[in-house]
Amino acid sequence: MTLVELRPLATAAPVPAAPLGYEALAARFRPIFAEIAAGAVAREIDRELPFTAVERLAQAGFGAIRVPVEHGGSGASITDLFRLLAELGAADSNLVQILRAHFAFVEGRLNDEDAATNATWFERIVAGEFIGAAMAERTSGTETLVELTEDGNGWRLNGTKFYCTGSLYADWIHVAAAFEDERLGVIVPATANGVTRVDDWDGFGQRLTASGTTRFENVRIEEEHILRRWKKGEFRPDTYITAFFQQFHLAALAGIGRAILRDATEFVRAKTRTFGVPGTTDVAADPLVQRVVGKLSALSFGLDAIVDGVSAALEEAHAAWLGGARDDAAFLAADIKAYQGQQLAIDLVLQASSLLFEVGGASATQESRRLDRHWRNARVIASHNPAIQRERALGEYVLVGTSPRAAWAERFAAAQHVPHGEAAL
Repeated sequence: MTLVELRPLATAAPVPAAPLGYEALAARFRPIFAEIAAGAVAREIDRELPFTAVERLAQAGFGAIRVPVEHGGSGASITDLFRLLAELGAADSNLVQILRAHFAFVEGRLNDEDAATNATWFERIVAGEFIGAAMAERTSGTETLVELTEDGNGWRLNGTKFYCTGSLYADWIHVAAAFEDERLGVIVPATANGVTRVDDWDGFGQRLTASGTTRFENVRIEEEHILRRWKKGEFRPDTYITAFFQQFHLAALAGIGRAILRDATEFVRAKTRTFGVPGTTDVAADPLVQRVVGKLSALSFGLDAIVDGVSAALEEAHAAWLGGARDDAAFLAADIKAYQGQQLAIDLVLQASSLLFEVGGASATQESRRLDRHWRNARVIASHNPAIQRERALGEYVLVGTSPRAAWAERFAAAQHVPHGEAAL
């Protein structure tokens, strides 16, 4: 198997001489966000997967915004990344989730000391290639059943994954696989022989994320496509990656909050009649409607503040990692703030998605408007990492000082039949 060729881009984004400020960086992408927003309702109605939107973002260099400037990227900070993702989420929250695995992969390369491998992947990403993921499986436990087997001087990959968000749009798929007593991170060309991506995600929200099945049938894997290896039962070094993954959901929820405020405002400004008031009225001047919209604006502000707060913790954790820390309080702080933010963000956005309908009567429920998509999308995002479990973990941390990661490691070791203390934190 040969590596996938780099795709030349017809309209490649210019490479900045230094990292841009947020507004300058956002100005590059806002016209694309506007295009994405303009087609969001039609895509929802027709269940049209947003391949064009993903390609437009790729051509503009969106996937490379965290890649260092010296490698051709934008060198954006973590804070600016998630502010941009909140703007993208306001246009279409599906896109934030689609790109989650891609940016997590980039973050992993930023924190890896293998300069040669990093340079190779940064080149591909700057050229517009996207990475999806195939990590989870529909099994009775948390075991990895997708397997690698040796095949001469290479390997073969076999098995089935589900919840493969974004992989239908990706050029590469990052796969969690097993080999004997090892667990591996493998990168696979999405169009390699034996790879089948299926659009069978049937959740009632986030319908266009392609979070369905990927099958690997005797897929040839070269040694250079094995990026990570660790022993079964071991935990890799502590990082901020758990909080980083969670922050994508928070940014998507913040984007939905902005979209709710936008749609409510547009709906009110276009109305000429208020229920219970005779004749034509200036709906925007109705004190009750103003109160609803004012509340929606406050809820959106709260969601944005949560994202910025977690981003600040992630910035500190990233700096600690780059400074050589491998077991640092900053990693725990990022996890705790992400968990706390989740508890609040879910409540805020679900409140907003219901309150939205108070600005209008039955016309607000018309299928052609699809205003219900905001609740459905938010509810599905909120279900990815069950908040009730995180709430309990927060309580345990506050009361007895047990970090969520340490608690998980203890349960993981027990489930893997590893003697207590042998699962490396």
